[in-house]
Amino acid sequence: MSTLEARKLRHIEACLRPESQYQRVTTGLENVVWPYRALPELDMNAVDLSTTFLGKALRAPLLIGAMTGGAEKAALINRHLAQAAQRLGVGLMLGSQRVMLEHPTALSSFEVRPFAPDILLIGNLGAAQLLKGYGADQITRAIELIGADALAIHANPLQEALQLGGDTHWAGIAARLSEVVGGVPYPLLLKEVGHGLSAEVARMALGAGLAALDVAGAGGTSWARVEELVRCGEVRTPDLCEIGIPTAQALREVRAAAPQIPLIASGGIRSGLDAAKALMLGADVVAVARPLLEPALVSAEAVEAWLEKFIHELRVALFVGGFKDVAAVTGKSAG
Repeated sequence: MSTLEARKLRHIEACLRPESQYQRVTTGLENVVWPYRALPELDMNAVDLSTTFLGKALRAPLLIGAMTGGAEKAALINRHLAQAAQRLGVGLMLGSQRVMLEHPTALSSFEVRPFAPDILLIGNLGAAQLLKGYGADQITRAIELIGADALAIHANPLQEALQLGGDTHWAGIAARLSEVVGGVPYPLLLKEVGHGLSAEVARMALGAGLAALDVAGAGGTSWARVEELVRCGEVRTPDLCEIGIPTAQALREVRAAAPQIPLIASGGIRSGLDAAKALMLGADVVAVARPLLEPALVSAEAVEAWLEKFIHELRVALFVGGFKDVAAVTGKSAG
């Protein structure tokens, strides 16, 4: 097993620990008041959760967020996630594919298309790699090797700063991102890993021609904490690990700065009501990762059960809020 593959396993172990979660910062979604309508004039079973994202139909505005890849346990997790996504008609984002490009034996842990032929599948590579020789060719290869529909480029400077030997040279990243986007014949997204995107970054992304953004705000898993758990076995710089833009704030900022760009809300989304609030704040879809990690270690059925409860909560929230469909919440036309 390569050093990179071993780190992927340690990441899984660290994410399962409660110390991996923000301890003081919250998503801010708890302060968003959800409307309540005592006479909703709706049949709850007729509430339409279907939507489209990046040209693919979804039965609910939901993606399984990026988690892992590159090791045997990661392959099991990704297979279970993909099977559940296929059954429920939701999307799936994979973990960073750098490991499979540098160690071809890791490719199998990302090959989920046989289990999910119809889903929206989004690949993943790190933004820091664009300054270390990666470009359009590597991104295109990462997409095509696994049959993905798009790829997310993840920005994680705080995580890298706290990682032993992390990539801390980010000067010129915005220009490099703009150079690369035009050379890839697939949609590219920019996402954080849990510390949030700002309005300034959103405006930069618009200029680069990115297809969508994932705000990945603070309040859920802190990947700064994850790195310290992996490196030290404990969190040694708790104040630094609490840095981030709360998910609700990131949504408001990014939506105001980029009114038209498709937007994913992630970062501490833990319930269907959280998802409903995120949609109301401007998200097109939401992504959930950490709550699915433990079920994914068990079975696809366990993942499916968790997601079904989440989707039911979302449907109830829309029903009692008087919203007949997702478009009514987001204020966007169904087309």
